[in-house]
Amino acid sequence: MTRKQKIMLWRIIAAVSLILLLIPLKPENRWMALGLYLIPYLIAGYDILRKAVKGVINRQPTDECFLMAVATIGAFALGEYLEGAAVMIFYQIGELFQSYAVGKSRRSIAELMDIRPDSARIRQEDGSLETVDPDEVEIGSVIVVQPGEKIPIDGTVIEGEARLDTAALTGESVPRSARPGDEVQSGCVNIDGLLTIRTTHEFGESTASRILELVENASSRKSRSEAFITRFARVYTPAVCLSALALAVLPPVVSLLLGKAANWSDWIYRALTFLVISCPCALVISIPLSFFAGLGIASRHGVLIKGANYLEALASTDTVVFDKTGTMTRGVFEVSGVHHSPLDDQSLLRLAALAESRSNHPIAVSIRAACTDMEKAGTLADVHELSGLGLRAELSDGRLLLVGSEKLMRQENVDFIPCSHSGTVVHIAANGQYQGHILISDQLKPGAVEAVHSLRQLGVSRTVMLTGDRESGAKEAAELLGVDELHSELLPDGKVAEVERLLADARGKLVFLGDGINDAPVLSRADVGIAMGGLGSDAAIEAADIALMDDDPRTLATAIRISRLCMRVVRENIAFSIGVKLICLLLGALGIANMWLAIFADVGVMVLAVLNAVRILLYREKKKGEA
Repeated sequence: MTRKQKIMLWRIIAAVSLILLLIPLKPENRWMALGLYLIPYLIAGYDILRKAVKGVINRQPTDECFLMAVATIGAFALGEYLEGAAVMIFYQIGELFQSYAVGKSRRSIAELMDIRPDSARIRQEDGSLETVDPDEVEIGSVIVVQPGEKIPIDGTVIEGEARLDTAALTGESVPRSARPGDEVQSGCVNIDGLLTIRTTHEFGESTASRILELVENASSRKSRSEAFITRFARVYTPAVCLSALALAVLPPVVSLLLGKAANWSDWIYRALTFLVISCPCALVISIPLSFFAGLGIASRHGVLIKGANYLEALASTDTVVFDKTGTMTRGVFEVSGVHHSPLDDQSLLRLAALAESRSNHPIAVSIRAACTDMEKAGTLADVHELSGLGLRAELSDGRLLLVGSEKLMRQENVDFIPCSHSGTVVHIAANGQYQGHILISDQLKPGAVEAVHSLRQLGVSRTVMLTGDRESGAKEAAELLGVDELHSELLPDGKVAEVERLLADARGKLVFLGDGINDAPVLSRADVGIAMGGLGSDAAIEAADIALMDDDPRTLATAIRISRLCMRVVRENIAFSIGVKLICLLLGALGIANMWLAIFADVGVMVLAVLNAVRILLYREKKKGEA
């Protein structure tokens, strides 16, 4: 509890204790009873009265503080001292409870604030370290991160190895390893090694700063439900004040005109009860709290949602559209097979790697990465690149290697064996004799198939893959994933056109999941654009409404589950709060409900609604791969 909450708790305890002492006394003198009951009343509610007076002065006298002040002062005026004091005490109990609940939700988000480091250590030319503010570190600077410290700025590891705790960014509890050449994000904690990093971003553009900016700005974008509650309260509160006034005045006046007793005290009591019941605290507090809790728990699971409106839209997901490369696949070429070779796999890989040893092409890099002991293949004497075909390499032992496409094999009259698998095929021939081929393909991300399956379980009716890749490779990936539709060989404008078509047919919201700069237009066009935030391009993240910080497509299902839980709680609170209040308002107007029922209709409903909203913070996602 905060200091303010503790003070409020002691005020409530003191007020309740005094009430319990006064009830057995039953003071008969009216003025004595008024004076005695005013003590616990003022102890509990002096701040509510002060806010009510300020509201009148500022010409905004229709908030819940004004309603509480009028109702309780009216109760005292009618001689209902116990009820007047009890209403104020119970109202403050409800306020304390919601303050604690909001604080708990804020703390869940405030944990994110710990990812922003306070300093960075720059390595100088003489090897010494200078501690500076992260804002002062320029792109290309060399910083040193010791064990136990947070990485202050995004960069590339140039020296050292370590395990990184990425839980603050991705929600993933399993540490990730970092080695020279690896990209690392700010906010990760260096667990056990000394890392030297060359920065690739300024501090303000690094991952940690970007996350905090997204979280801090999320609450400014209200959902339709929040906007409804704001409009509702603006109209509802003045309406019930006028209704209460009419209830207090019109029936007695009509009775007088008919020659009957006015019963002013009875009707004023009903009007005051009506005011207490009508207080919209449950709606005004619990609905924003529900969305705040939803945004907070999503951020703890590595899902950064830029506004409550996107959280609300995500709950209505009907169609999910994926990019392929880098989103559902790893986005890197890897050797996936060696076929039809008289040599063992490594021997053929060594020949190809030797021929490709001077190339930086992604295919060459992938072949060299799969090769072991390349020296055993010999040494390279000369190499000539054959544009669009491959290359011709001469080894020091006199062998002539041809490494490339089917077209190269045909041109050189080599009798080759075509590959039946999809992917990039590299054929190898030595001295005119075919030696086999190497299949290079982009591998599906771990969990990509599970991601599509999870979406089906959540009731997503259509999954679609859009990609600029060739149809053969895209078709194989689509079949493995089990998506409903595939559209390949698309340029960025083609992806937008396909999304436009899908939007016209979608029954609910269309979600697009992508990661590349070419996905930015379609991310903006979709109902909800989601970018892979960890390794995705800055342009994609800027254009997107939501970012998945762990680059795992399974996290999309987590985001949808959280959004649906949040919206379910919001709908429950709206229906429950309005339903109970309408019933109690009718009972109060008819004189059936007394002030104690009014207390339940106001404070009780608020506490139950807040409890329901806090339930969102208890959400726990199963570990990836957990049954």
